[in-house]
Amino acid sequence: MFKFETIKSLLRDTHVSNSDDDYYFNRLRKKEFSRLDKAGHIYLDYTGGCLYPESLTQKHESSLRNGIYGNPHSTNPASQLSGELVEETRKKILDFFRAGDYYCVFTNNASGALQIVGESFSFGPSSVLLLTADNHNSVNGIREYCKKKGGVYYYSPMNYEDLRLNEAALEKNLASFEHVENKLFAFPAQSNVSGVRHSLSWIKKAHEKGWDVLLDAAAFVPTSRLDLSIHKPEFVSMSFYKMFGYPTGIGCLLVRKDKFQKLRKPAYAGGTITLSSAGYDSYFLKQDHEKFENGTVNYLGIPAVLNGLEFIEDISIEKINRRTQELSSLFIAELQKLRHDNEQPLLKLYGPTNTEQRGGTFLLNFFDVNGEKYPFEMVEQLANHQLISFRTGCFCNPGIDELNHCISAQVLKDYFTSRDHGDYYDFINFTKKMRGAVRVSIGIATTREDLRKFYSFVKRFLNMRVTEFDKQRSTNLKKSPLSFLYPLRARLQFH
Repeated sequence: MFKFETIKSLLRDTHVSNSDDDYYFNRLRKKEFSRLDKAGHIYLDYTGGCLYPESLTQKHESSLRNGIYGNPHSTNPASQLSGELVEETRKKILDFFRAGDYYCVFTNNASGALQIVGESFSFGPSSVLLLTADNHNSVNGIREYCKKKGGVYYYSPMNYEDLRLNEAALEKNLASFEHVENKLFAFPAQSNVSGVRHSLSWIKKAHEKGWDVLLDAAAFVPTSRLDLSIHKPEFVSMSFYKMFGYPTGIGCLLVRKDKFQKLRKPAYAGGTITLSSAGYDSYFLKQDHEKFENGTVNYLGIPAVLNGLEFIEDISIEKINRRTQELSSLFIAELQKLRHDNEQPLLKLYGPTNTEQRGGTFLLNFFDVNGEKYPFEMVEQLANHQLISFRTGCFCNPGIDELNHCISAQVLKDYFTSRDHGDYYDFINFTKKMRGAVRVSIGIATTREDLRKFYSFVKRFLNMRVTEFDKQRSTNLKKSPLSFLYPLRARLQFH
């Protein structure tokens, strides 16, 4: 069986200092992520998905080649082995997040976890859902379950200046609805767009006002410690590929045991019951995590989650957090230096301009020498041409984009009530306002050299006008419109 060469063995000295960390992570890059440098690829989309380390896939491949695994819903030897590995991984997850008071429900992703809460929470005519304006659409969508069951929902706003939650407004909203029976407050530990880390102290404040809390931890846990023995929301959602890249298609919902019965499953499926009948209209649901695991879990992929958590533990999440903060500070400082010769800033960074309570995710727009905004599609196309990967658009988080681009509630109402269908470009045509931005995010394999190459790319926009730059871009792309693909494809082996 293949065994990890533990990350700690890469260095004999792992004591804390910036120079030590830089040396450590450069060594880690060469060992686990060398394919980046072989391909000449600058990857800056870790919020979209972390890159998997080579040893993680090698270890999992070895277990698949050497093991015999069956459906864990049976009791034969192959099935028992699968069941043991699934439960070992479940325990590892609970231990990693210090979640002894929680059930771990395996899902396809964080969105699947949030769907369970939406369809199963005790919404009704006497219920309220409080959302923050900074939320992923998979959280926003829970309002539809609330509405259909007769409940009401409200949004608590952000500050325009730094995209943090407006504390006075949130305090007021949490203090409202004193006599409402079922109240759910949902917010992200870290914004998937701005990188802002919203204080986990809101969990306790919400509890003091009688609210149950849903914490979207998907963007937070890849670089930060979530200790559920200290902070105790009722429900927590996450996706594991965000943490260590592989496997995709596996997430979990953590549910506090003392609030487990607040989730009322509206139907049943294979694997979730102890008994059902075709001849009589009744069934009995299981009473633990299996109650919400419809069908057969991904028993071949789930053990890779255990390997991924061990990989993170060998490095330590605190060390990853410190590295992220160090590179974030460097990144922000360099971005703020980028100005055209007329002193107009080249970039606008939305959200905090320091590293206090923020992660390694940065939301940007590019502006020309006259202050005109570059379309993010243009920026992305040029980055693609140089094998630089980041993300553009609205990032499934409409609240932040609407705030940044000053789109009023009345404009939104006029748009949605004037048609049966629409999309991003239709909305722009309707409002005559450009939306969207560039999101750059750093992660475990990011190096200073990656950031230097990104700065070099960005500097190409200095002292240019959008029209002038677009003309040059079009000329270059016509010469070799797909050339950005060739360096990568040449290094891939297809079998």
